[in-house]
Amino acid sequence: MTERVLIAGAGPVGLVAAAHLVRRGIPVTVFEASANLSEESRASTFHPPTLDMLAQLGAADDLIKQGLVAPKFQYRSKRDGVMAEFDFAAIADLTAHPYRVQAEQFKLTRILHARLADAPEFRIAFANRVEGVTQDAGGVCVQVSHKGTVSEHRGPWLIGADGARSEVRRALGIEFEGFTWPERFLVVSTPFDFAAVIPHLAAVSYVADPERWHFLLRIPGVWRVMFPIPPDVSDASALEHGYAQAALATVVPGIANYEIAHTTLYRVHQRVAKTYRVGRVLLAGDAAHINNPLGGMGMNGGIHDAVDLAGRLARVIAGEAGADELDRYDRQRRGVTLEYVQTQSIRNKQNLEAREDKDRARFRDELRRIAADPALTRDYLLRVSMIASLKRTAELG
Repeated sequence: MTERVLIAGAGPVGLVAAAHLVRRGIPVTVFEASANLSEESRASTFHPPTLDMLAQLGAADDLIKQGLVAPKFQYRSKRDGVMAEFDFAAIADLTAHPYRVQAEQFKLTRILHARLADAPEFRIAFANRVEGVTQDAGGVCVQVSHKGTVSEHRGPWLIGADGARSEVRRALGIEFEGFTWPERFLVVSTPFDFAAVIPHLAAVSYVADPERWHFLLRIPGVWRVMFPIPPDVSDASALEHGYAQAALATVVPGIANYEIAHTTLYRVHQRVAKTYRVGRVLLAGDAAHINNPLGGMGMNGGIHDAVDLAGRLARVIAGEAGADELDRYDRQRRGVTLEYVQTQSIRNKQNLEAREDKDRARFRDELRRIAADPALTRDYLLRVSMIASLKRTAELG
């Protein structure tokens, strides 16, 4: 019987990788540091090609039922109102899912876990944290901590999908190159219906403003509103109820005293691992790259990593390709992260926070020019949906 591939992390990336390998008849063991699947909402946007990939695993329909379908997104500013709106129908010939689905990532992990749970090829060990990695020519040995006891487990390959603070990446000494933004992001969830008071509001709306841009994202039951928090505001102050209320009060003049369901404050990074492969160990998702969330490219890029990597690894295990196939994973997925995901997410932030009138006008006029031209609209939607980055992956050789 084929040896079990080891996977660190039972988030969306780790479980997508596991599901693809199991689908090919390859047994896996997933080590998850937490006692259960995470209940954090965190990422909540699934792009069209990601939904296409999840459909191959039989997971897309359930996710769509549990989420909110968003066929359009828009850019606004407090000065100009709606600057441009885009409809994924313009690329319906290229995807079976010409829309975004807004759903918390924990919904996907539960869907995948339910589908995998009875498969003999699938094992998951909760409350098992990977804390060390060694390898030789024949396989990988991981040191796993469980309730204070450390044990060792061996497998032919290890996928590190254990998040931004990846112990797998740390154990291999892989540099996490990049920078941290001085601002933090505050996400406030409220059941208040912004669509009832903001005319023609799309479920995904980016609002540019030189003083305080914000991002409105609707998921089932609540709107999530994201604000940048200046460096001189302490974490404790930013998490106070009054601070969140004051931030929400800037969204719609005259409306205050919102019901607040949840607040989250987090630091924002733009970092990419120096390599995605060291021997028999491979990184994917946040363990390999992190970026600001404007555009929803982080989790989606990680799922694309998982699908790409699992396909290549399955071919290597089956003897259909040599191990150098995994060097192509490193070259292509790391390359496209640097070229597309990092570049696009940085540009998104810079456009929303532009302070100079000329820069704000340039952004507005560029959006209107794109929205008015079907060819430019199509090209733009290919970029923001990440279809273009998948095409570029194949071109990187």
